[in-house]
Amino acid sequence: MPPSRQIYHVGLNAQLLSGQQSYRAAGIHRHILGLLAHLPGADSRFEYTVFTGEDAPVPDRALRVERTSLPTERPLSRIVWEQIVQPAVTGQCDVLHALAYVSPILTSRPTVVTVHDLSFLRSPERFRFANRNYLRLFTGLSVKRACRVIAVSQHTKQDVMTVYGIPADKIDVVYSGLDAHFKRPSSQAIEEFRAAHGLPERFILYLGTIEPRKNLSTLIRAYAKVRPAGVKLVCAGGRGWMYQDVFQTVEELRISRDVIFPGFLPDDDLPLWYSAADVFVYPSAYEGFGLPVIEAMACGVPTITTNASSLPEAAGDAALLVPPDDTTALAEALSRLLDDPSLRSGLAIRGPAQAARRSARRVRSAAPRARGRWAAAAPEERRGPRATRQGESS
Repeated sequence: MPPSRQIYHVGLNAQLLSGQQSYRAAGIHRHILGLLAHLPGADSRFEYTVFTGEDAPVPDRALRVERTSLPTERPLSRIVWEQIVQPAVTGQCDVLHALAYVSPILTSRPTVVTVHDLSFLRSPERFRFANRNYLRLFTGLSVKRACRVIAVSQHTKQDVMTVYGIPADKIDVVYSGLDAHFKRPSSQAIEEFRAAHGLPERFILYLGTIEPRKNLSTLIRAYAKVRPAGVKLVCAGGRGWMYQDVFQTVEELRISRDVIFPGFLPDDDLPLWYSAADVFVYPSAYEGFGLPVIEAMACGVPTITTNASSLPEAAGDAALLVPPDDTTALAEALSRLLDDPSLRSGLAIRGPAQAARRSARRVRSAAPRARGRWAAAAPEERRGPRATRQGESS
């Protein structure tokens, strides 16, 4: 008779998945979506139930999905689900994995928590009061009671150790990874895309949520200093919160004809947007990982980002780095890159290799190591007949 194999049932809080074409479908949404696409094949010891909202996309049919009727895209409803409903509906799970910061405090089940960054502590002035204080309180409680903590970069791991006193051996680093479709399309595809969307012949691209932490006003002021002839600035992404300063800066500098805001961009089009740009700039003051930097480099786009937080870790030697609030330094980097074809060419060559070090394949190989400790977290009394399947090959 074939040996029995222990199967552990993991509940995944994916309430931050979004079906909306807005800033909610950026950042953490994309991290979760990529993770769900690879989890079923990462380790056969685990089965998963994804808990999410009514309109949220789930990429793999092998995943069991339980949808709530609560409007969890609204922060208050999501808090109610996380802290009150979740403990009641996850009774069949051996382990609960909070995919973004917060686990239910009133649960007896072992928990794993993913921390994307501590920007709500590092840059509190750039967050709304209620959001900042909920994350401040419940992230701290969640990581301290968790059996394992997953950080999306070495920088975030160090932050969690420093701020919360979590020991290094309790934290695993699993990068957000890179989907395989992020690569440079053919020249013909780029030109057809440029024509179809009426894109300028030359442009600088920013892509990310329009919110204070992304430091977009600094980029706009740097662009105004340079005013490169025939080069537009395209600031793409959904409007998050406290974004009025960005549009006010454009008006004050009288460059509205040169700065384009196309809004939220569909994920399938992103490689073409990156590849059509002359330069990609990501001026963020604080990031847990900095996925747009990796995506742009994978598409062979010369990239400028900042030397803050995890961004040097993401960029390696394949991008120019500047201080996050130094308008002059950013303006000089823009001028240098736009005027120096050999520098652009060198960064374009190094970019894909650096991005490959953060590829989805590497995430798949890291996932079993990080999540393999879920088995140790599951209490013995929950490893009964329900969790064992007979006659399965490993």
